[in-house]
Amino acid sequence: MASSITAWLSIGSTYTYLTALRLRGVIEKSKIKLNVKPISIRQIMKNMDNIPFPPSKKTKVNYMWRDIQRRAEFYSLPVPHVPVSYPLKDFDQANLIGIVMNQDGRYAEYLEQTYRAWFLEGLEAGSEPNIKNVTDKMGLNMQSVIDAASSSDIKKIYERNTSDAELAGVFGAPSFEVKGEIFWGDDRLEDAIRFSSIDA
Repeated sequence: MASSITAWLSIGSTYTYLTALRLRGVIEKSKIKLNVKPISIRQIMKNMDNIPFPPSKKTKVNYMWRDIQRRAEFYSLPVPHVPVSYPLKDFDQANLIGIVMNQDGRYAEYLEQTYRAWFLEGLEAGSEPNIKNVTDKMGLNMQSVIDAASSSDIKKIYERNTSDAELAGVFGAPSFEVKGEIFWGDDRLEDAIRFSSIDA
């Protein structure tokens, strides 16, 4: 039986660019079972009174952008054109669509295409140009996807996922849960996979 990991993911997290472009390859290589839970990390951070990279902390923000570039180079990923639009204006829209894509089994593809359009083409995640770019590449109708994401059922799943993430101890994204333990950050994905294979 394959080991499993719960991935608490939220479009809008800058470091998730790295996860977005790595996730499918890492999961395929490891043969791990991935349980994706799209969440609002923004809501969780508001509840914690935590703003990780406010514009007022310019030195920290500049470090973040350069760090993402360095790590992209390390992983042999396309180096993003930074800074990108941040924070997102249509944060919830991007993640509600993520719920729809997750139900259709296409979340990882959606995540990657969304971040490629955002970090490499300058199309802000959640915006109509980004959604159009992504849905065209995925062979989907943009308006149908937007309509599906606006349903009350999708919003309830989003809220429930976010609440469950808080209860699990998630405070940042991306986060990976294994055996009740949280591994925070893209650079902890492989650690989470290794931990999943350790016998209790």
